[in-house]
Amino acid sequence: MLTHLINGLQLGSIYALVALGYNMVYGIIKLLNFAHGDVIMVGGYIALFALTFGLNPVISALLTVIGCTLLAIIIEKLAYTPLRFAPRLSLLITAIGVSILLQNLAQLFFRAGGRPFPSQLLLPTGSFSLGGVSLAYTSVITILASIVSMILLAVLVKSTKLGKAMRAVSEDQGAAQLMGINVNSIITFTFALGAALAGIGALLYAVRFPLIGPTIGAMLGLKAFVAAVCGGIGSIPGAMLGGYIIGLLEMFIVAAGLSRWVDAVVFLVLICVLMVRPTGFMGRNLMEKV
Repeated sequence: MLTHLINGLQLGSIYALVALGYNMVYGIIKLLNFAHGDVIMVGGYIALFALTFGLNPVISALLTVIGCTLLAIIIEKLAYTPLRFAPRLSLLITAIGVSILLQNLAQLFFRAGGRPFPSQLLLPTGSFSLGGVSLAYTSVITILASIVSMILLAVLVKSTKLGKAMRAVSEDQGAAQLMGINVNSIITFTFALGAALAGIGALLYAVRFPLIGPTIGAMLGLKAFVAAVCGGIGSIPGAMLGGYIIGLLEMFIVAAGLSRWVDAVVFLVLICVLMVRPTGFMGRNLMEKV
């Protein structure tokens, strides 16, 4: 039972890191960035080739995070900035288009088949015993990485001048601009920060599922989106809570021998949550003036 709990928290930690990226971008410009999962896919390939070429694991991890960050900035500048004042539907369609583009470019350059990821070169593969239960180092590192990331992000948003600017832009871009805040820079920084978390998520996902392919980000992104919505879109603690809920739910469904129903149950949970609490567990109702 404890083993399934730890594995569920490990998987949920990955979903939580990806969901944090969704929440940050949505909180700033109300965009559901469906290309976020494919940024993780690109990060997986960066880590794969960096380790294959014999680079140090720390350097490989840094290259992955930097690569995801730069890719997100490029996407934001080329695809989203020109549509900043367009209807939200236009942004949503563009995000889906960017996602499809990244997947097809990956298939063009790396072929459609998956490539094994040398996870043993990135993190230690051993385990230790806790209360008679064997725990893998990778599971513990993944859980700790997600918790530390959430704490650092919360401190950045709540306790720094930059975080104050992010919250101001989220509340009212026009008023924030009048107060001297560079709205474009804040939006770009938000994309970059979300992509950095995606880079960390890519590394942890590749360790958990050591097979990199052009479509690995599609379902991961969708499940992380479910986690973000269930936890409360726009809420940092909500993203973590939603990620853990989805991860634990999946693991216990697998433990019950119903692995073929995992995806169906996850999206059924999304429907149920939206019916009962449309804002998610930790979301808040917003009044809109008309």
